[in-house]
Amino acid sequence: MENVAIRTTLPLFLLIGAGFIARKAGLLKAGDERVLSAYVYYFALPALFFVNMAEMNFTYQTLTFIVSGMIPVVFSVGIYVILRLIFRFSRDTLYLLIVTTVFGSHAFFGIPFIMFAFPTSKGEQLATLGASAISIVSVVISLVVLELHKMGAMTLRKGSKKILSRFSKNPLIISILSGFLISVIRLEVPSALAAFFHMLGKTTATIALFMLGMFLYGRSYGKLGKAMKLALLRMVLLPIIGVVTVNVLGLSGMEKSVIVLMLSMPLAISMIVLSERYDFHQDTIASLILVSSLSAGVYLNLWLMILQ
Repeated sequence: MENVAIRTTLPLFLLIGAGFIARKAGLLKAGDERVLSAYVYYFALPALFFVNMAEMNFTYQTLTFIVSGMIPVVFSVGIYVILRLIFRFSRDTLYLLIVTTVFGSHAFFGIPFIMFAFPTSKGEQLATLGASAISIVSVVISLVVLELHKMGAMTLRKGSKKILSRFSKNPLIISILSGFLISVIRLEVPSALAAFFHMLGKTTATIALFMLGMFLYGRSYGKLGKAMKLALLRMVLLPIIGVVTVNVLGLSGMEKSVIVLMLSMPLAISMIVLSERYDFHQDTIASLILVSSLSAGVYLNLWLMILQ
């Protein structure tokens, strides 16, 4: 277990530290992380999602794996809605609980961690499939919640059109659905093209973690106590729901570990951009990304130890 912890944690924090040092030393300036973010979001991640989904052989077991990742996200939202009906807390609190629980860094942080923990082609495929399945549900739910938060006087009809327009242009959703379609209709991606997508996709882990280090530098962090409490939802609540789900559906081994670990990932870095765009708890979100990212090396390895 000690070797696994070193294999997963050391590369992660060396890459994050390299990004942080690059900003501190002035090698890169504020705003440069947006260039890397755009590259990962529009090129590397879509390539990774597309080629792995296209090469996936979808069986009953694969579909069970996908569903086991989606159920805990939806179930957690249902729990919060029921709690609000019982305890009558504000709608704004409900939105904060939902977004900070479901919008995890499944791709930017999750895929690298899983690939380091399970350094095989199957580990990469499961990491990509798990991130794809959970991301589709979590991104849709989070964007709907943020739009509802911002909607104000806007009618639900206009708000729905705006949300659907965003989904239709999302490169991650497009790449996931395109790869899935190619797999289902049994088309084979030409080897030269597949090699291109694999090469592009493999840059995701390195650049995403380096970018996280750049992002963490030079920001002010307030409401750390609140952030720590919210972080427990991702560290404990969602993975516990995940454990129950995979046990009920009969998953075991690497499949079980990947799903639970994916559900445990820190809050997504891109949430800071969305929080600014939607004027949504910016201080809390920044602090939560810091807390959940820096503590991930400990609690993710604890979950890995429990699962194994």
